[in-house]
Amino acid sequence: MPFHVMLIPTLGCPSKCTYCWSSDVNSPKMSMETVEDVVEWLRLFRPGEAVTFTFHGGEPLLAGAEFYEKALKLLSEGTRDRKVAFAMQTNLWLMTPKIARILARYDIPIGSSLDGPKWINDLQRSKGYYEKTMRGYRIARENGLDVKFICTFTSYSIKFKEEIFNYFMDNGLTLKLHPALPSLRSEEPDKWALDPREYGELLVYLLDRYLENIGRIEVMNIDLLCKCIFTGHGTVCTFVDCMDDTFAVGPDGSIYPCYRFVGMPGYVMGNVSSHPTMEELKSSKAGKLMQRYKKYVDTHCKDCAHINYCRGGCPYNAIAPYDGMIKGVDPHCVAYKHIFSEIIDRMSEEMFGSSSLETTTFGPGPMSAPRKGIMSLMFKEI
Repeated sequence: MPFHVMLIPTLGCPSKCTYCWSSDVNSPKMSMETVEDVVEWLRLFRPGEAVTFTFHGGEPLLAGAEFYEKALKLLSEGTRDRKVAFAMQTNLWLMTPKIARILARYDIPIGSSLDGPKWINDLQRSKGYYEKTMRGYRIARENGLDVKFICTFTSYSIKFKEEIFNYFMDNGLTLKLHPALPSLRSEEPDKWALDPREYGELLVYLLDRYLENIGRIEVMNIDLLCKCIFTGHGTVCTFVDCMDDTFAVGPDGSIYPCYRFVGMPGYVMGNVSSHPTMEELKSSKAGKLMQRYKKYVDTHCKDCAHINYCRGGCPYNAIAPYDGMIKGVDPHCVAYKHIFSEIIDRMSEEMFGSSSLETTTFGPGPMSAPRKGIMSLMFKEI
């Protein structure tokens, strides 16, 4: 569903991940009055349009079972004029059978975080993280919840990409990944950040390993990148024109362009308590900044072959590290170009290269047999 409202019950989190950029130990918790304001705001904001609510954080389970019992009922009953879906991103530490049963009633898929084997995970995220997350994972699964993990690759864990890939494959886990970003809350912001060129090489490595092991593992990023090229438009938040379709509501009801900006006063677009219109959100300082970035991408990337399904990457990655100044597109642009070009080259080779495993010659020199499987990812249901 393109219209997406992210609800951030709190920016607090019990974990102390080394590269975290979003937690705040002093964060308040969202009140039920704020949830009611969300419902009232949406009665007139894009009425009738399907919407996905994602609970994010910080750690959303800090809000507790009672919060979700009431909030999910309010959101469901208050938006009956439209199709509604829910999702949650949590480290699972605070998952209980009671919370799991509440979430299962609303068929809420769970995203969590796991950086690979226990020793890598706990070094990067904090001692004991792995066991706490896996305990919550078992409770979630026992109560019928679907759980997928996001793996953050850092400047350290990139050295162990083979061990990480094998861990996810051997344990029957879907692999979804993202690169560690410079932490805006750290005195050493770049310590764990993954270099964009290394990220591009990692994506190609994962493409190779995925194609070698089709049927044994699902690598969501590769599926989505292939789908971007096949459909000609972005299919995941990093590669879509998310402005005007995605909003985040912080613990106090403040509205932001995305959950990544929550807690940063300069990016507040309004507050649900005043039920702002789309025009009012777009006319805010943050709204105007997002529109300027969109126009910048249209100009800066106009000659890029990938503009239609990349859109300059993530606006947060491009803007936040420079205190709201537009100095370029997402710094991972070099990685995106690398993997998109690799997929297109392999797709062309499969479609127009040799139709058998025999070598075919076009002009001087032999052409190797096409690598297998890329087209099956293009047509794969996600």
